Amino acid sequence: MNRIKYIIFLLLLILSFSVVDPAFTSVCRNYHVYDGLHLRHQICILSINRSAKNYWEYRAAVSVDGVKRPTEVYNCRERVKVQQGGTVLPFEQKDPGEMICSFFNSSRR
Repeated sequence: MNRIKYIIFLLLLILSFSVVDPAFTSVCRNYHVYDGLHLRHQICILSINRSAKNYWEYRAAVSVDGVKRPTEVYNCRERVKVQQGGTVLPFEQKDPGEMICSFFNSSRR
């Protein structure tokens, strides 16, 4: 009888650690982009941190169609992203930067 209680306790303990906390789930959106073909892309924010100094900047890691991209800095004021090597690129149509800026800056809606 003691052994059964121990097994049940162990199973409940394992089950409690297997449930994902909602704070650690990713935010995803589906976009329909026309590039000669009708394409559907899924963009997910895997991790995001807002700059304490420049509130309009976000450092985020995203995935596009399941492919993880390196962490980049998204500047919502100038609508550009800064890659890890320092390359500055403007946001494109349906870019992850557009999603980040529209999702987290409710004043721009």
